[in-house]
Amino acid sequence: MLNLESLLIRFEHLLPPPHAELNWAAPAFRWRKKIVLGTSVGWLEAIHHPHKIQLADLQNVEPQKAEIARNTRQFVQGRLANNVLLTGTRGTGKSSLVKAVLHEYVSQGLRLVEVDKDDLCDLADIVALLAPRPERFIVFCDDLSFEEGEGGYKALKSVLDGSVAATSSNVLIYATSNRRHLLPEYFDENLKTRHVDGEIHPADAVEEKISLSERFGLWLSFYPFTQDEYLVAARHWLAEFGVRQWDETTERAALNWALGRGSRSGRVAWQFARDLAGRGKTDRVISRPSPHGKDSGDPCQP
Repeated sequence: MLNLESLLIRFEHLLPPPHAELNWAAPAFRWRKKIVLGTSVGWLEAIHHPHKIQLADLQNVEPQKAEIARNTRQFVQGRLANNVLLTGTRGTGKSSLVKAVLHEYVSQGLRLVEVDKDDLCDLADIVALLAPRPERFIVFCDDLSFEEGEGGYKALKSVLDGSVAATSSNVLIYATSNRRHLLPEYFDENLKTRHVDGEIHPADAVEEKISLSERFGLWLSFYPFTQDEYLVAARHWLAEFGVRQWDETTERAALNWALGRGSRSGRVAWQFARDLAGRGKTDRVISRPSPHGKDSGDPCQP
């Protein structure tokens, strides 16, 4: 039979690490959750080696890059700044831009806290944990969208600016989404103007659905790549992986790869380059002209 000390040791292993032991010098953190004795418990986990990407690596998103860099620079300097919603086509650099601003400003005290959409109900607790710290935190939620009835929607809305408590000056929320309106809207909602199902003010219900997006002070939109932009990205990543040949055969292979994926984006270009480089074709070196007449670099990191 296990003695009391052994039981306590086993129970201690079930518990998350205490916040007092957290290494706040880490550049990034992730909110983790587990069920302990039937109760959901959350804690911050330090990430000492986050994915590094530089702002200079991101091309063909210059307006978006300039805006998010300006907003983040104001934030780390202690000036007023806005929460940011990055929306648009998948694979065009939304998440990478958030990672890039972390890399750019981490030496100035910026930190990133990644929170899964399913854990947004804990957002108020996370902000309360970060508020006393001297660092500046971006709470990052990737691929954000909600279905009807999900609780994280109201939690996020409250933290953005709807709570009676003042928002913490050292916390901003950056979120990415493939759609601008974060809750689904339906054509039949227009029918509710005839008071279907007893709704007296149906327009208010529709307004409720778009109000979450409007609580982000800065919107950045991302658009599909043109063929030339996609090829520039493919050439860049091939060069990064040691394949410096670019000819008609390689270009055709890149286009066929995008056709097979049904998309032209920086992510697809990165995947194509990894595939080609992984086949061992790293010993051929020639110039790699750009369709724009110059080497433009990478428009997107996956």
